[in-house]
Amino acid sequence: MSTIKNSTEISDLNAFDAELRTLRHHIHEHPELAFNEQATASLVAEKLKEWGYEVTTGLGKTGVVGSLRCGSSARSIGIRADMDALPILEETGLPYASQHNGVMHACGHDGHTTMLLGAAKHLAQTRRFDGTVHLIFQPAEERGFDSGATAMLDDGLFERFPCDYVFAIHNHPGMPQGQMLFREGPFMAAGDRVFIKVKGVGGHAARPHQAADPLVAAAHIVVALQTVVSRNVDPDEAAVVTVGRLQAGQALNVIPDSAEIGISVRSFSTDVRALLKKRIIEIVQSTAIAQGVTADIDYVEGYPVLVNDAAANDLAIEVARMVLPDDQVVPQTKRLMGSEDFAYMLQRCPGALVRLGNGPATDGRGLHNPKYDFNDNNLVIGAAYWSRLVETYLRIDADAT
Repeated sequence: MSTIKNSTEISDLNAFDAELRTLRHHIHEHPELAFNEQATASLVAEKLKEWGYEVTTGLGKTGVVGSLRCGSSARSIGIRADMDALPILEETGLPYASQHNGVMHACGHDGHTTMLLGAAKHLAQTRRFDGTVHLIFQPAEERGFDSGATAMLDDGLFERFPCDYVFAIHNHPGMPQGQMLFREGPFMAAGDRVFIKVKGVGGHAARPHQAADPLVAAAHIVVALQTVVSRNVDPDEAAVVTVGRLQAGQALNVIPDSAEIGISVRSFSTDVRALLKKRIIEIVQSTAIAQGVTADIDYVEGYPVLVNDAAANDLAIEVARMVLPDDQVVPQTKRLMGSEDFAYMLQRCPGALVRLGNGPATDGRGLHNPKYDFNDNNLVIGAAYWSRLVETYLRIDADAT
């Protein structure tokens, strides 16, 4: 693919470095939970308007889209960044730590938003492209269900802002800072959640024969669930069933009348996803019957498998090789068991998710950890990458070749 003259390099964004760090720290200090990103959305909209974008607010409740058109080409590209934070009490001790008690940018969405704003400013200044770029600032990625992606799609995201391709970046602790990771096809897992309430008959701890103990039944269910993947799923497939919650009772001399189990379920194929649901429900119900209790099951199907389009992924890799050294580009990384609601957008528009190395994940610096922090050295890299991606796909000479 040909490229345009004077295409963006990372060094072109170095002049923005201090500004982007300040902006990222401000967003980090003022985190907002899903569908409450009012201040963040207002800041994003204000910056985009200042730089000459046509701005739409309130898409998917608190989402923002900034559109910039240059030239006469009908081609278009979308780039998405998520804006929401997590209900976590920050423990970084940073001078720009969260000022909102119990709310924290523990997944790097402050960095994702800032990188895209950096690209927005650079693209508005240089305008070295022919076509339309839609910058999509999405709320509520962390929600797990009824998320910001679906809300924006329900509000007509791609009908109102048509895109040939749509792209997103998520930072990746544990990989070298600035390294970009790609994968064609299924990349991130479907994520489902199961809420189970086991109901029995409470009683005195000294007279268990007069009760129907839901705690013992719940324990049997937890143990039985460990066989779902090991004995039901083809070893060539990938799946995870993790019990993350088991709660029952308070007093040692009381048999409780109920117990709660919470399960996280991950998979990469439709068939495996259906198999996991079937076996989990069967195990819970049959074990409850065997233990003389009942079980209510709320099986919530969450984000689908995230599938990167082959052509979009190739383009994303090609652009990475334009701006990064070869050893900083991983063209076919491993699949990830985490889930991401960008998958919904990829079901409606071809595109690709890119992972960006955030550096070591030691000492609690992994995602969703109270000590996590986005790596500021990635801000200019991400901004330059997005700018070069737009310039490459919407290259000025494209319609003439």
